[in-house]
Amino acid sequence: MDHAHWFKKLLAFAGPGYLVAVGYMDPGNWATDLAGGAQFGYALLSVVLVSNLMAVLLQGLASKLGIVTGRDLAQACRDHYSRPVALFLWVICELAISACDLAEVIGSAIALNLLFHIPVTWGILITALDVMIVLVLQHKGFRILEAVVVALIATIGVGFLFEIVISRPGLAHVAAGFVPHASIVTDPAQLYIAIGILGATVMPHNLYLHSSIVQTRRYDETVAGKREAVRYAFLDSTIALTFAFFINAAILIVAGATFYRTGHHEVAEIQDAYKLLTPLLGGGASAVFAIALLASGQNSTLTGTLAGQIVMEGFLDLRLRPWVRRLITRGIAIIPAVIVSIVAGPTGTAKLLILSQVILSLQLSFAVVPLVQFTGDRAKMGEFVNARWLQALAWTVAVVIAGLNAWLLVQTFRG
Repeated sequence: MDHAHWFKKLLAFAGPGYLVAVGYMDPGNWATDLAGGAQFGYALLSVVLVSNLMAVLLQGLASKLGIVTGRDLAQACRDHYSRPVALFLWVICELAISACDLAEVIGSAIALNLLFHIPVTWGILITALDVMIVLVLQHKGFRILEAVVVALIATIGVGFLFEIVISRPGLAHVAAGFVPHASIVTDPAQLYIAIGILGATVMPHNLYLHSSIVQTRRYDETVAGKREAVRYAFLDSTIALTFAFFINAAILIVAGATFYRTGHHEVAEIQDAYKLLTPLLGGGASAVFAIALLASGQNSTLTGTLAGQIVMEGFLDLRLRPWVRRLITRGIAIIPAVIVSIVAGPTGTAKLLILSQVILSLQLSFAVVPLVQFTGDRAKMGEFVNARWLQALAWTVAVVIAGLNAWLLVQTFRG
């Protein structure tokens, strides 16, 4: 195959991976990456790398399930499990989507507050308007939606490239951070944030989303056609998740180079990071940081609401008008965020952001286990069934994620 034809094919399949990658750089990831860099410098870069490799594997399995079976993960659960089990999985997934939407709402509101001094409560209410943006973009076609998402990812990427250049991290120390250290396991504080990074990285609704939107691409319904589609879909998501990895690593590196190096180890909130960037790096750094945060929140909104639609239709075989579905999801997220912002102020919303990540981590195994089970089922996948080594690796990742998230929950409730 000549390079021009290969590249043309890759472009034809490009897009779904970027919609999925957005969930890996949302405001919840910012919170954990900032805390990790401020408290431990570059030590947790290896955790960011391992989390991303897990994500590449799971998203690859999700796209394979969608292409081979023609069913997304939600539909596959409805087909396979009894109705009570399917309904339970649907409720759990809806909770995760609402928790994720909560993180996006708070992240966007904080960005509006930092950029334009709009009170956080008003910022939360303004985010209700981006429901209309999603509707307009989806009405204009999937490619337009994907183009907007890629543009927003580019905005975040350029923003953090600028931050890295002006923060001047020590390259040797950064490289050393990608090598796992025993202290990650032996130091309880490091382990807690490491699990937070893992919990915030693999988003459960992304697995449902990817298995559905990968079917928007045209491919031959033959073994050869599906094999080619699986290969290009995997390439698409791997390239997109590499961008997500760069951005998460960049947030942690900037936090390490700026806050850890100057002794500001207690940067617990996104607002703290913004305030400290100006005296340490200059006014331009904090403005770029806030713009990137706004792009992150808006981007995650686009994909979160889309995932909600796919999950409801897949599990319940129920179609709501898109604007009704979006208003329900956004309403569930906005109401607690508004109440907490009025009662507890910015600190309360920051704690709510962390709580949303804990709720997400609770749900993750309920998406990962069915995915690994279905892609390892020869009756469903035929000759595309996972090879033994791949199935063993996938189950290992599923068990590690479940175990680490359970530990995170225990630590969270123990305070």
